[in-house]
Amino acid sequence: MTTPLFTRTDTALGEFSLRPVDPGADAELLHGWVTHPKAVFWLMQDCDLAAVEKEFTRIAADPFHDAYLGLHNGTPAFLMERYDPAHRELVGIHAAEAGDVGMHFLTAPTATPVHGFTRAVITTVMEMLFADPATHRVVVEPDARNTAVHALNKAVGFEVVRTVALPSKDAHLSTCTRDQFLATRGETR
Repeated sequence: MTTPLFTRTDTALGEFSLRPVDPGADAELLHGWVTHPKAVFWLMQDCDLAAVEKEFTRIAADPFHDAYLGLHNGTPAFLMERYDPAHRELVGIHAAEAGDVGMHFLTAPTATPVHGFTRAVITTVMEMLFADPATHRVVVEPDARNTAVHALNKAVGFEVVRTVALPSKDAHLSTCTRDQFLATRGETR
C-alpha cells in the first residue's frame, strides 16, 4: 500500500488522506465509482474496466495531471485530480497564471450518506492543494447543471468567473485563492 501524501483530521469525521492512484490496482474500484449514476458529471458513464484503467494510466504518465485516491479512516472514499490549467482542460479558455492549479473531485457512491462528508472531502482537497506554497489559486470547471458542487465550491471560497463552453459541457469556470479559502474557515494568512 502506498503511503499517503497528505493527511488531515476532521474533528467530527476523522482522518482523511490522499495517495496517488495506482491504475492497475485501483481500476476496479474506480470503475464502480465513475460509472455509477451519481457520477454522471464525471463523464465516464459508458467506460468499461479497461477504459478506466487506460485513462488513469494516461493520467499517471502525464506531467501536467495527477490522480489521487482519497481515504476516510483508511477506507477508499473519494477521488481527486490535480492538473495544470496552462496545459490541460482550460487551454485557450482560462488565462492561467503562475500558481494556478486545476482540480476535480468525486466522492464514492454510498447507500449510507454521512452529514458533512462531502464538505470534509472538498476541504481536505483544498488543504492538500494549498499545502504546496507554489499554489496561489485553485481553478475548477464544474458542469453548469451540477448545482450540488456549485454550493460546495462556494462554501470553500470559489467564485464563478463565467460560464464557458467546453467540448463536453457548459461549465462554471470558478476560482478560489488561498485567502478566499482561509476566509471561509475564519483564518487569515
